[in-house]
Amino acid sequence: MESTPPRTVLRRDAGNWALQAALDRRGLGPVAGVDEAGRGACAGPLVVASCVLRPGDASRFEGLTDSKLLTAAARDRMYDVVVRRAVDYTIVVIPVEDVDFKGVHVCNIEGMRRAIAQLRTHPGYVLIDGFRVPGLTAPSTPVVKGDQAVACVAAASILAKVTRDRIMAELHEELPMYGFDEHKGYCTGAHTAALTEHGPSRVHRWSFVNVATAGMTHGMHPPHPVALSVAAAAVVQNGQVGRLPTPLQTPVEQEERETA
Repeated sequence: MESTPPRTVLRRDAGNWALQAALDRRGLGPVAGVDEAGRGACAGPLVVASCVLRPGDASRFEGLTDSKLLTAAARDRMYDVVVRRAVDYTIVVIPVEDVDFKGVHVCNIEGMRRAIAQLRTHPGYVLIDGFRVPGLTAPSTPVVKGDQAVACVAAASILAKVTRDRIMAELHEELPMYGFDEHKGYCTGAHTAALTEHGPSRVHRWSFVNVATAGMTHGMHPPHPVALSVAAAAVVQNGQVGRLPTPLQTPVEQEERETA
C-alpha cells in the first residue's frame, strides 16, 4: 500500500538520515529502504535489495550515499559495514530468464515486493527509490533520488550493486570476450563491439533491442522464452524491418493461440 507520511519536521543536520529519523520519531519504524541494480543493463541479472538500519546509527555510516557515486573500493567497504550493522536486509537476484520473459519493470516491482516480504523485521514504513511499488506489505512512498536522499535506500542500493557487480565479475571469468568485469553488462561502446563480433551469450537479455539485433545478425536463437516488445520483435536493419530467426510469442499471444 502507498501512504503519504504524516507531516514531520526534518532536521537539516541529519542529512540523508532525516526522513528515516522523522518517521521513527512518529512511531512509524522500523523504516526499510529498497532499491535495485541492473535495470538498464542488457546482460546479467536484476538485483533488488531491502535494508533496515538502526535509528541513531548514522555515525557508523560515514560516506553512505548512492552506490553509483562511490568508487568500487568504497562500495565494498560500505557493503561490509551495512551487512555488519543493519538490523535486517534481503537481497533478491532475478535471473535473465525472468527478465526476458516478464520484462524489466515487472521483475523490478516483483523483486521489490519479495525483498520487503522476506525481511525478518517487518517494516512499519518503506521508502522506495524513485517510483511507486503497489502491493507492499507496509505503507510506502517513493522518494526522488532516494538512493542519495535516504540512508536506508542508499544502503539497499549498495547491497544490490555490489552483489550484482560480483556476479558480473564471475561471469567475466566464464565469458571474457564480453568484458563484463568492466561495464557490468551495460550498453557501452566496448560491449556493443563485443556483441557485434560474438553475438549474444546465454546471459544477455534478448528482450533488449541491441541484443536482439546482434542475435539476428548472427542467426542465433534465444536460449529461453522471450516476451518480445514491439521494438525488439521488429528490428530495423539497413532500412528494412527484420525479425528474429524464430519469433517467440508473448504469454498472452500463446494463450490466444491455444484457445483459438
